[in-house]
Amino acid sequence: MEKVISDKCFSAERALYHSEGLTLINCRFEGIEDGESALKESKDIIAKNCYMDLRYPYWHVRNLELDECEFTAGSRAAMWYDENVRVSRSKLNGIKAIRECRGVSINNSEVVSDEFMWRSRDIAVRGSDIAGKYAFFESSDITLKDVKFSGKYSFQYVKNLVIEDSALDTKDAFWHAENVTVRNSVVKGEYLGWYSDGLTLINCRIIGTQPLCYCKNLKLVDCTTENADLAFEYSDVEADIKGGIISVKNPRSGKIVSDGIGEAILTPDSVYPPNAEIVIRGK
Repeated sequence: MEKVISDKCFSAERALYHSEGLTLINCRFEGIEDGESALKESKDIIAKNCYMDLRYPYWHVRNLELDECEFTAGSRAAMWYDENVRVSRSKLNGIKAIRECRGVSINNSEVVSDEFMWRSRDIAVRGSDIAGKYAFFESSDITLKDVKFSGKYSFQYVKNLVIEDSALDTKDAFWHAENVTVRNSVVKGEYLGWYSDGLTLINCRIIGTQPLCYCKNLKLVDCTTENADLAFEYSDVEADIKGGIISVKNPRSGKIVSDGIGEAILTPDSVYPPNAEIVIRGK
């Protein structure tokens, strides 16, 4: 039988431990007690318009639905080891907000959290803003659509990721990533995609120095570049770039087509022979 709790405040440790079939409405988790792990080991939990200011509130929870909830910086490590998590119209502000979870959907929400979404899988994010360093580290099976992201070192070691209609402002993104497709998006930041395998960028605006080096199975389709110099060093690349690119350095293999290349740098001390074909469109 479902239980509903409304307009209550909880501050004790494990205040609602091992709950099942519980709906929380307008509740607050705060106070001077060390009230961590409020709903640990719970199942079938719905929280609406709740305020979380205590650590580790939702660990080992199955079937969790959060709507119009606010997690403060004090609610660090809010969701770990959970399964089937749905977050909508909420604010997640604590460090390490989601880690090692499976089946996570986030819609129309705001996230400010370093080390967010580590080692998780089956993730869908829509219409949301995310900020923080090292987001999505070693996670897999991810889709992002209409997302604004900012923060260094994002999407490192991820697998099976699709990003659409989004704006990313991030240094060292997609390092060592595998099977990633980015469509109709802006990707801004230095040293994009190094050591990736199977990174595809379609109709993207790529901004930043030294992008896409040491890549395997790299594809660019109808992309533009800005401030992109020393690109593609030691990469296996098939690229069709609209407009120009400042410089290309020692591409290992493949074909690079562009409307203009300021400089093609092919050095005699290259570790790999620069065998990529470089084509200036119309010449």
